[in-house]
Amino acid sequence: MADNLPSEFDVVVIGTGLPESIIAAACSRSGQSVLHVDSKNYYGGNWASFSFSGLLSWIKENQQKTDVSDECEDWRKLILENEEVISLNKTDKTIQYVEDFCFSNQDSAEDVEEAGALSKLPVFGAAGAEGAAQESEKECTPMESALPGAESWEPGKAAGSDPASATEGNDTEITSESGSSHNSALGESTLELGKTEAAPSETSAQEPKKITYSQIVREGRRFNIDLVSKVPCSRADVFNSRQLTMVEKRLLMKFLTFCLEYEQHPDEYQDYESSTFAQFLRTRKLTPSLQHFILHSIAMVSETDCSTLEGLQATKKFLQCLGRYGNTPFLFPLYGQGEIPQCFCRMCAVFGGIYCLRHSVQCLVVDKETGRCKAILDHFGQRISANYFVVEDSYLSESTCKNVCYRQISRAVLITDQSILKTDSEQQVSILRMPPVDVGQPAVCVIELCSSTMTCMKDTYLVHLTCPSTKTAREDLEPVIQKLFNLNTETEKETENEELEKPRVLWAVYFNMRDSSGIDRNSYDSLPSNVYVCSGPDSALGNDCAVKQAETIFQEMFPTEEFCPPPPNPEDIIYEEDELAPEDSGFNNSPETKPEPAPEEGSGRGSTTVEQEHREG
Repeated sequence: MADNLPSEFDVVVIGTGLPESIIAAACSRSGQSVLHVDSKNYYGGNWASFSFSGLLSWIKENQQKTDVSDECEDWRKLILENEEVISLNKTDKTIQYVEDFCFSNQDSAEDVEEAGALSKLPVFGAAGAEGAAQESEKECTPMESALPGAESWEPGKAAGSDPASATEGNDTEITSESGSSHNSALGESTLELGKTEAAPSETSAQEPKKITYSQIVREGRRFNIDLVSKVPCSRADVFNSRQLTMVEKRLLMKFLTFCLEYEQHPDEYQDYESSTFAQFLRTRKLTPSLQHFILHSIAMVSETDCSTLEGLQATKKFLQCLGRYGNTPFLFPLYGQGEIPQCFCRMCAVFGGIYCLRHSVQCLVVDKETGRCKAILDHFGQRISANYFVVEDSYLSESTCKNVCYRQISRAVLITDQSILKTDSEQQVSILRMPPVDVGQPAVCVIELCSSTMTCMKDTYLVHLTCPSTKTAREDLEPVIQKLFNLNTETEKETENEELEKPRVLWAVYFNMRDSSGIDRNSYDSLPSNVYVCSGPDSALGNDCAVKQAETIFQEMFPTEEFCPPPPNPEDIIYEEDELAPEDSGFNNSPETKPEPAPEEGSGRGSTTVEQEHREG
């Protein structure tokens, strides 16, 4: 059993997903004492990124769904007469229908181990971590960049951190400087948008190399596979499209100019506020091609579910993001989406937050008289008091969520041998939005990443497919995959030349993920007023929902505090004498201390988060 934690905090945060991590960082930054815990042994929850072996472990875990037993079975005896409890889940039930398939040669793959993988890493890294970090520096030199505060995340400049094989890292945050491509299918054809020069191609434009399953396993730490893939905005050069006439381009320009200042002309849209955006577009003298183009290439919203105001807001945001960071507003974090929550965890730790992974919480303790939550009980039976509690939705029990109606997201992740794009230059990030085939069906967002994004091994591509669920993920997404890729195994003969020209899928996984975004607080049963619920990932392309939710919750807790202000200039910091003295307590307040969860179960490089305190349960 670990030493007891401090018994009082200002804020306790349960779950290390993106909204919770932003809230923890904002609270710590404003001077609040923060305890941030997660029952998992990796950061990010459903926002996490995994090495290939880590993803295989995650798949196995979610296919088996083993129940977790209570370490402190008599914890209910610790509840007083004037208290009641809200029990929390011990098992994550947000992932369903997990199916994985291997299409590449599996010969001699059983005994292959992931290069550089360690069986178990110590909680506090020392010489071993330094050695691994030095080894990673030889293989990959990080680029330089900065992670902006959450308040500037309208387009959100994303960042990565450490090389895939590092266990400690240099806290260098990285963003892609080269362009991305954004395509949208128009019926059977693909709308060709402007192409941006990217890094020199790493693979030959000739025939792709043969990649075996054993190679994928051996190079598993080169992969950083997101459970949910986001891009804050998108890339388009609409006026380069050959599928739009000059008249259509002028009509489009006129409409986009209106969208940039639509708030100043409410008379033009207020009669359609109760209509869908698609219905509103039909009233604007736009051709069917333009309507389709605006819906799927610019606003990137649903034809059936998006209101007029939501569509106008999405279009305006797209236009405002163009040209903000070079000639592309498409921003994607190197090393995967899982780096973004960890960046905010680092920020929280630097300002004094305490972190505990593998640390389950049994229940919330509620005062019967006031109806407010006063404490948590952890799996050791320790009572920890706080003024505010932030809980990720998946931790709430079925009884608390009995009136909640959840949506689902269908996800697929593919490893392929070549790009979908038929271009001479390699794009770092390519996006394809597949409009629905039938009315009522969702559009499918396809994001393709090359190895220069540090998310996959050389000579392979990582492809993410996402859409709102109507069936299982495989049923929703396999028709799109069959249209774009070759799913034949290497031992099967291709019967058509068309199949030979398509990228070959080497490995694939499908799964459904709970979408808990947009749920009214009143839907949760008997939730105390000082307990705030954060949602998991939604099906949208960006992180807007998570950032807005985090800011809203923070301002409800601390209405007079600034949300994530810029960090102070180090030259302006004045240290008191007692602050310079080493701490006598058992807690290490140095941001140099770095925990190291096992890489096969967590993010590709173990953990890149600097912590004030990390404890194992």
